[in-house]
Amino acid sequence: MLKDHYKLIEFVDLGDERGNLVVIEGEGRDIPFDIKRVFYIYGSDSTVVRGQHANKETEFLLVNVSGTSKVRIDDGKDSLIIELNKPRMGLYISSMLWKDMYDFSEDSVLLVLASKHYDSTEYIRDYDTYIKMLEKRDIADE
Repeated sequence: MLKDHYKLIEFVDLGDERGNLVVIEGEGRDIPFDIKRVFYIYGSDSTVVRGQHANKETEFLLVNVSGTSKVRIDDGKDSLIIELNKPRMGLYISSMLWKDMYDFSEDSVLLVLASKHYDSTEYIRDYDTYIKMLEKRDIADE
């Protein structure tokens, strides 16, 4: 089920009169993985679609630290669109979940924390291939 593969996380704001401060810690403290890679997407406009893939092993946390964007997640049976619109809001995505990021506001900065270092061989970039892999996995689990 799709709900078993993602989680919305509201992080604590530790700021004071000087401004906001949000801390995100891995290894099960705030997110369920050790952070191996960090990257961010910015300068994309509302017509751009990023992602369009699933990962065999990597888990992700997405946070729009500025502006807004939408994320469509898909487990091969169900899909859901989540708007990331608060810098304290994180979207945890498990492995083997298809993702599209889009509808970026002009000021959008989408921060992504990943559980694995980059490895192009673990990316599934074709949706039909993704569905076939899920079907094989489901058969193996029976």
